[in-house]
Amino acid sequence: MTSQVSSPSEQADEAVVGEQRKPAGTKDVRRLDRVIIRFAGDSGDGMQLTGDRFTSETASFGNDLSTLPNFPAEIRAPAGTLPGVSSFQLHFADHDILTPGDAPNVLVAMNPAALKANLGDVPRGAEIIVNTDEFTKRAMQKVGYATSPLEDGSLDGYSLHPVPLTTLTVEALKGFDLTRKEAERSKNMFALGLLSWMYHRPTEGTEKFLKSKFAKKPDIAAANITAFRAGWNFGETTEDFAVSYEIAPATTAFPVGTYRNISGNLALSYGLIAASRQADLPLYLGSYPITPASDILHELSRHKNFGVRTFQAEDEIAGIGAALGAAFGGSLAVTTTSGPGVALKSETIGLAVSLELPLLVIDIQRGGPSTGLPTKTEQADLLQAMFGRNGEAPVPIVAPCTPADCFDAALEAARIALTYRTPVMLLSDGYLANGSEPWRIPEPDELPDLTVQFAQGPNHTLDDGSEVFWPYKRDPQTLARPWAIPGTPGLEHRIGGIEKEDGTGNISYAPANHDFMVRTRQAKIDGIEVPDLEVDDPHEAKTLVLGWGSTYGPITAAVRRLRTAGESIAQAHLRHLNPFPRNLGAVLGRYEKVVIPEMNLGQLATLIRAKYLVDAHSYNQVNGMPFKAEQLAKALKEAIDA
Repeated sequence: MTSQVSSPSEQADEAVVGEQRKPAGTKDVRRLDRVIIRFAGDSGDGMQLTGDRFTSETASFGNDLSTLPNFPAEIRAPAGTLPGVSSFQLHFADHDILTPGDAPNVLVAMNPAALKANLGDVPRGAEIIVNTDEFTKRAMQKVGYATSPLEDGSLDGYSLHPVPLTTLTVEALKGFDLTRKEAERSKNMFALGLLSWMYHRPTEGTEKFLKSKFAKKPDIAAANITAFRAGWNFGETTEDFAVSYEIAPATTAFPVGTYRNISGNLALSYGLIAASRQADLPLYLGSYPITPASDILHELSRHKNFGVRTFQAEDEIAGIGAALGAAFGGSLAVTTTSGPGVALKSETIGLAVSLELPLLVIDIQRGGPSTGLPTKTEQADLLQAMFGRNGEAPVPIVAPCTPADCFDAALEAARIALTYRTPVMLLSDGYLANGSEPWRIPEPDELPDLTVQFAQGPNHTLDDGSEVFWPYKRDPQTLARPWAIPGTPGLEHRIGGIEKEDGTGNISYAPANHDFMVRTRQAKIDGIEVPDLEVDDPHEAKTLVLGWGSTYGPITAAVRRLRTAGESIAQAHLRHLNPFPRNLGAVLGRYEKVVIPEMNLGQLATLIRAKYLVDAHSYNQVNGMPFKAEQLAKALKEAIDA
């Protein structure tokens, strides 16, 4: 669930009025400019739901925010084990921020496994809230604790808050007709209430959400709301929490407008719907469920009222085959997948190249190879997107840089596909897909005009004067062929994977024709109009850091740190990876050093070196997690000094 507000500053005033259950009493309230909170527990403890609710209330309050959900690939990993730990990190502030943060200021650990799995990221002096009820001898032995870390002094460097969350939750719900096990399930809501008190988060939205989520089970809804309120009241009354914190709305971070919290996959879904409306075409999604892309299928299936049709196919090949058929029939056609699915779809992507039909192939990248790390992030599909087909089969590539930017990237991918009659690869990743941030909802008149003109009749005159339809007669500006809807009288033409004759579209094995068609298809992609690359270089630096995709936030945060420390460094970020912006070569030539951070082993750097003969330096990470800003800042400082 997300929250929609008129504007951050306006909503902030409303939230402050409505959030308090009772006066703050005598407890101190401290003002902070930002905080990073991580909820961690067993994969059955509801940490993702807890984090999502805290995020929604933070968005409604008007803070800028960035999130990092992190969970196991297994549906239900063994309880109480390190592989079964699920976490949700939220960074929110009174100013614009770019990442979920490097290290949490507050860790909520629901069991020993959650503490052990996350303690290495927590800096000394940070607050740790632990559920003491779960620190049994057996639970601690599961994760290798010989003695209790709550008692052996190993946590002396932290501000430790031992709280019997389970016991307090069960006690709060003793008036309900629930078993102890059922009551214990609400302990995440108790923790959410406590953190909501600590950071003065609004509460009405969460209570409304719980009533809606459990509308068919009102007793369960009431129990969760009671646990949530009990957590709030515990924070208000206990002596262990003597201080609460305020983080003011980020009133200067956002232009005036209507905002909501949005994840990358949700933004992509809305962008696809907007593109279909702007093109006045039905939207068709042919897809097979795969992590982390499945949410797009789930979301689009809810919007039949916008002319959206979704088809959950029996496999990846059937999904893209159906989508390509829909493109032939005149729809804005989409298929969604992740890296393993792209491999299976490669032949049909090549067929779309040959047929020259618009098709959006959305790859939400994850750790590989093969099934790899389904719930972890990576940027390692760039070369697959670029070259992963037989023959010369060039495909444009677009990459969003933030969760909210996924909306605009979907519109841009649709523009290219519809204008140039080509499949387009959109490379998001798990970090963007599951992460979230505030998004200003655009006005309809801000959206691009994607209107398409279908072929209506003959377009070529033969030597004898007769008029015919040539399916491969090209627009002189875009080199796009006409889009002829099947069933239109007089526009019958052949389709298939065998090479086409220029103009007529007839089957042709002629060597000269094949050479011409291969070069023409490449020239069409090379000629796609994309904006010039913008460079952020206020001090004429000698070092340029170049990124693409989801590295934008960590790179920008690292660059800010370096500039604050007095270093001179330039930054540029690529949205279009094929074709590259026309000024990219000139930009690279202005700098003595070019550093390219990537969550792979240097795929963009390989392309840059090959095309521009630039000695680009790679900085790589493939651990399934996004870069940390401090880590990048250190690496870039070393590059500057080298």
